[in-house]
Amino acid sequence: MQTLALEIATTFVDDAAALIRGCTRIVVQPLMAPIDRLANACDVAGLLGQRASAWRASRKANSMSTARRRCFFSLRCLGDLT
Repeated sequence: MQTLALEIATTFVDDAAALIRGCTRIVVQPLMAPIDRLANACDVAGLLGQRASAWRASRKANSMSTARRRCFFSLRCLGDLT
């Protein structure tokens, strides 16, 4: 009985975390859209596209280890433009 209660609680916490993560993305994406457009307009050498594809490939490779360290903001790749 204890295992069932623990599993129900764990499932609830996981679902709540996924709901919060999804709501955060809904709010953050429209707010960051002008910055993304500006970054893409300033990206003459195509570095942002290369960084994004390399980042997606590395994220697929070790998705479980980086699941807790994800960043919702798209400013992580803008350091290459300076």
